[in-house]
Amino acid sequence: MSILVNADTKVIVQGLGKTGQFHTDKAIAYGTRMVGAVHPSKAGSVHVFEGATDPSGVPGRDETYRVELPIFRTVREAVAETGADASVVYVPPPFAADAIMEAADAGIRLIVAITEGIPVADMVRAKRYLEGRDVRLVGPNCPGVITPRECKIGIMPGYIHTPGRIGVVSRSGTLTYEAVYQLTKLGLGQTTAVGIGGDPVNGTDFVDVLAMFEEDPDTDGVIMIGEIGGTAEEDAAEFVKSEMTKPVAGFIAGMTAPPGKRMGHAGAIISGGKGTAAAKVAAMEAAGIVVAPTPTDMGQAMLEALGR
Repeated sequence: MSILVNADTKVIVQGLGKTGQFHTDKAIAYGTRMVGAVHPSKAGSVHVFEGATDPSGVPGRDETYRVELPIFRTVREAVAETGADASVVYVPPPFAADAIMEAADAGIRLIVAITEGIPVADMVRAKRYLEGRDVRLVGPNCPGVITPRECKIGIMPGYIHTPGRIGVVSRSGTLTYEAVYQLTKLGLGQTTAVGIGGDPVNGTDFVDVLAMFEEDPDTDGVIMIGEIGGTAEEDAAEFVKSEMTKPVAGFIAGMTAPPGKRMGHAGAIISGGKGTAAAKVAAMEAAGIVVAPTPTDMGQAMLEALGR
């Protein structure tokens, strides 16, 4: 099993500019079921994707692919024609929140927003719009979601992933890839890897994903990667302590970050005496999470948490 996405997930792409085209092509090469695109000025046409199949992706396919992806004016039209249940958003920042709300209004159950730089006020409005709806937003400003050899939605490199028994959830994109690669090299693999993004207002947090992994019978343990800023890691530590039966390893980025200075992500800032790396590590260790001292130790921390 997996969480959020699997081989049956049907995906549309919102925003088919250069970035959207590039990563849609990589998703198709991996074997993701990309079924349509939304781009109002190109509605009624098709975009042809062709090339060599990604050998690390979905098995049992031809060595090359050619896909004529239909382009629709609205998400609602795309869903009606294709039966899509997931969307990936590459729409530019000023319009991305509207794209998220449009997808939710059209009945998409999973929205993965890759776009970086969406205004916080826009995300507050979008998140409020999603309340009470049967929809899951991952991101924005995230690498996406992947279930190895089944479905890749986002910008992550497919070849480092391999099916396994460990779940990965992270605020950092590049550290997600580092953890995944270490798990692959150790032979542990991944059930699903989820990048929740580093913005202060996002759709899915650590607790949401940890709860899904706890319920997934094929996930034996979880790596949780956090960073300075906010209290999401402390909240996750409380959840692990009170609700989780599976072993959890973790890492916190930003041990040497100066207070008051944003580090990379919009949410990665120590302010008001809150959000320090030391406080997060202390909370995680108190919850029984095995915390890696450096990024290169994440795989070993997972082994330790598993008792190996």
